[in-house]
Amino acid sequence: MTAFTNIYRHGFARISAFAPEVHLADPLRNAETLIGLVRTAHERHAAVALFPELGLTGYSVDDLHHQSALLDASEAAAARIVEASEGLRPLIFFGCALRSAGQLFNCALAVQNGQLLGVMPKSYLPNYREFYEKRWFSDASSVIEDTISVGDHVAPFGTDLVFEALDAPGLVVHAEICEDFWSPIPPSLFGALAGATVMVNLSASNATIGKARERAALCDAQSRRTQGAYIFSAAGTGESTTDLAWDGQLLAYQQGDLIAEGERFLNDAPATLFADIDLDRIISERARLSTWRDACARHVEGLRRFSRIGFTLEPNLEADIPLERDVARFPFVPNDAARLDEDCYEAYNIQVQGLVQRLKATGIKTAVIGVSGGLDSTQALIITARAFDRLGLDRSGILAVTLPGFATSAETRSNALALIEGLGATHREIDIKPAAERMLADLDHPYSEGASQYDITFENVQAGLRTDYLFRLANHEGGLVIGTGDLSELALGWCTYGVGDHMSHYNVNGGVAKTLIQHLIGWAARREEYGAAVSKALLDVLNTEISPELIPADEDGAIQSTEDAIGPYPLNDFFLHYVVRHGFSPAKIAFLAEAAWSDAETGHWPPHVSAADKRAFDRATILHWLGEFARRFYATSQFKRSAVPNGPKLTSAGALSPRGDWRMPSDSSAKVWRDAVAALKDEIL
Repeated sequence: MTAFTNIYRHGFARISAFAPEVHLADPLRNAETLIGLVRTAHERHAAVALFPELGLTGYSVDDLHHQSALLDASEAAAARIVEASEGLRPLIFFGCALRSAGQLFNCALAVQNGQLLGVMPKSYLPNYREFYEKRWFSDASSVIEDTISVGDHVAPFGTDLVFEALDAPGLVVHAEICEDFWSPIPPSLFGALAGATVMVNLSASNATIGKARERAALCDAQSRRTQGAYIFSAAGTGESTTDLAWDGQLLAYQQGDLIAEGERFLNDAPATLFADIDLDRIISERARLSTWRDACARHVEGLRRFSRIGFTLEPNLEADIPLERDVARFPFVPNDAARLDEDCYEAYNIQVQGLVQRLKATGIKTAVIGVSGGLDSTQALIITARAFDRLGLDRSGILAVTLPGFATSAETRSNALALIEGLGATHREIDIKPAAERMLADLDHPYSEGASQYDITFENVQAGLRTDYLFRLANHEGGLVIGTGDLSELALGWCTYGVGDHMSHYNVNGGVAKTLIQHLIGWAARREEYGAAVSKALLDVLNTEISPELIPADEDGAIQSTEDAIGPYPLNDFFLHYVVRHGFSPAKIAFLAEAAWSDAETGHWPPHVSAADKRAFDRATILHWLGEFARRFYATSQFKRSAVPNGPKLTSAGALSPRGDWRMPSDSSAKVWRDAVAALKDEIL
């Protein structure tokens, strides 16, 4: 049976890359080094092993490329690699000069399990600055024959080749050589359109100041443009330093994310890289992109010329092959401090700009907002204050309303008042308890007879009254009701339809996940955007338990906890990202969640997360809340998402407005997802 902890079960493939020490003009010795490293890749369960350009002779042998003795030895060494690869799993790409129809080509050879699968000639030959490749080689446009021989092995010869793992769904590989991806139209673009998910580059790019950044930028850009993975291997130690130097740079990017990189400038050991590539993510993203499909259609004749060459990896699916890749605990919150600061700046200003435009368009100069002292209303209030500043409006035009109910605490009311006073908004307080008691009595609710029945009706009477008062106050004052409900609550249906925090005239928080809101408030506090007193109040809000405050505290003083009811927000936001952005299966989401959350001591945390908040979740907890998320998201909440007010989208991970990123029937079933979670529980708990 396939192990749950096996990456190949969950649509990943491990890719390896190496920059071994080169022994110039000694092909057999280089071949033996390569074979040893392929065995290492095999033992590490890698599906692909990548080596640098012209690695059997060394790139820098210059005119020795035209020595027949060296060419003979190089071809013999290539044949040796083919034979030695028998019984080894990885698809190997290595560089060798090969002769065909009286011409010499700089080639990438694809070898796996004793077979030469294909040979790709270099398309673009640099002949400027320190490079003189046209002195020795012909480019791919000069190919005459469509097959080539290496010893006793014959294989397809050309650039229109991709290699498909028949037993690792989604793993399709295309190879190009060094200068190819410096060209205006890299061959890997067409390889990707032809179905390749992983693009590899065999390079001998020399080292100069800043060139490592240039290569990284190109790999980043190409992985984004191809919506795939781009793996790069440059020649390292052993290449001639007569006039040049070499760093052995190894890079693995996927869709704009740096997955892994090797150490540069090694002299006594080969540079190595192992990267686990998420093939499912590549496939799902391409399926969503209409521009991807359009590009395929525009180049369909050329893409039909590609040959798809199959091979089998026979991965050991029963083995425990853990993921060797950092999975972000918070998909909406970067781990890097500089990136977090940049994202908070952009998110904050997107929210502000959205509200500014709405106020300008309507000509309204009064905002009405319910302020509870909790996270969401706090974020909405400070956004509204800054929007008023941008418009040159006095903040007294912000009617910040506190609406105490049966469970409002002194702590949250104090937070709310400190914020309102510090921001210079106009405070109004409306005690909803009398109206709520009247409504509960009119409904013959047991609470009106003295019973401690705190059910959904008891809660929603309060939530509905709060919103009703806000809308009527907006009518009375000519104002705009600012929404506070966030993306996470909308995903879970944790909002009162129509007359609760679900509804407003404009919702600045509708595209913001709860975990991001926490960091946005902390960001504003640290920057003292509104002064020291407001910063203190913001930090107090962050340190307050998340609660709807609709049910009175119990006999022990414990307040109503949102996370006890719907699950930890860090897990829910994790599930939300992978459901909406990627459409992953419950098994894969659980696998990723376990990789991210099973151990608080491993991996990276975003800055400013306190030690107390560095939580871990075991497998049983993850599966329990994943099942609850599936029930809430797929079966009970879409009707609320189908009628959300306007509000700005913030992240590329998606929003839930039916006018934008998310559309589904309100009467859909969650059976498929819940059954999948149940089956997973039976299997691994």
